[in-house]
Amino acid sequence: MHGHGGYDSDFSDDEHCGESNKRKKRTVEDDLLLKKPFQKEKHGKVVHKQVAAELLDREEARNRRFHLIAMDAYQRHTKFVNDYILYYGGKKEDFRRLGENDKTDMDVIRENHRFLWNEEDEMDMNWEKRLAKKYYDKLFKEYCIADLSRYKENKFGFRWRIEKEVISGKGQFCCGNKCCDEKEGLKSWEVNFGYTEHGEKRNALVKLRLCQECSFKLNFHHRRKEVKSKKRKDKAKKDSEESTHKKSRLSSVKETSKKKDKVCHMSQIKSLISKCIYNSVLYNDVTAWFLYCWCLWWRFIQYLQNR
Repeated sequence: MHGHGGYDSDFSDDEHCGESNKRKKRTVEDDLLLKKPFQKEKHGKVVHKQVAAELLDREEARNRRFHLIAMDAYQRHTKFVNDYILYYGGKKEDFRRLGENDKTDMDVIRENHRFLWNEEDEMDMNWEKRLAKKYYDKLFKEYCIADLSRYKENKFGFRWRIEKEVISGKGQFCCGNKCCDEKEGLKSWEVNFGYTEHGEKRNALVKLRLCQECSFKLNFHHRRKEVKSKKRKDKAKKDSEESTHKKSRLSSVKETSKKKDKVCHMSQIKSLISKCIYNSVLYNDVTAWFLYCWCLWWRFIQYLQNR
């Protein structure tokens, strides 16, 4: 204490202040030595409200961005619609779109599909026609699948086969009628298919395989052309040639036998006539003339029967 007769000197406070200042300098120097190059400076003062608000907005925007990226398109759309209704008011019914004019890929293919594509059809191609053409290229066009439900009206429907039907054998190893799965007694038919497509009449020659019952339906009004394999054609030719050869041999044998019979009949008739004439001239016998005439008549009837 100053002025109370103690041992304290007047310079004691100055010494304490000097020591504290030295300590502060040491800590600052130590901090500078231990500071890392990427370490941010420490703020001793309170941050301004505007700076804090900007930092909060950035953090919130970052979180919202991550949240939106995690959503799909539909969830993102519904969130935006709900936010709009929440802030600006309105009803969800106002945002509902009419689905009357919506078209799927299958609808587009049905509208632009063609049974056969020509060079003229590929002139002006838009995306809808390209989609239909791409589907057409995937079809298998060897055999057709038929709709014979209106065969009594002479109206038929044909379409090409898809990959699933080719693998299962439908239309080739099974009956080509869409309502029939018969595998035995199949026949191949060639049909001139006339149809109207996009206001234009066209014809196409198609092949299909049908069972006996479905073949009857196909040929209900008039018979179509049956397609036969080469082996079957060769067999039919051989059978026809053999039958004609057999017929010719039989006819030749019959003709020779008939000629022999005719010769025998004529010789017998001549011998009888000569005997009857000899007897009638020598003995002037009426019975010989009567026998002569009866023999002639009987031989004539036999001759006509054998002819």
